[in-house]
Amino acid sequence: MCGITALFAYRSGPIEREELEAITARMIPRGPDDGGTWISPDGRVGLGSRRLAIIDLSNEGTQPMWDVARELVIVFNGEIYNYAELRATLRSCWRSIDATARG
Repeated sequence: MCGITALFAYRSGPIEREELEAITARMIPRGPDDGGTWISPDGRVGLGSRRLAIIDLSNEGTQPMWDVARELVIVFNGEIYNYAELRATLRSCWRSIDATARG
């Protein structure tokens, strides 16, 4: 079972990296395979993750995760067990959109 951490500095000073890392480290038994932390540029939001790799054993599941433009970052808890079905559906949709765009 994976674990996630989130800290938000509503009225206090910036997130302390040591605190975020200590909280995340306490979850190692829940996610012994991988872990990571991220703090926003303004220091007000901190995210942490511990990973228990069950289906995806690659580094592709490393968190925190960023979008392609590296503008958005997330941590989430869980595996997507029907990923093969979802992938097939999304690829089919993408092919339809691509074919429509090409006219």
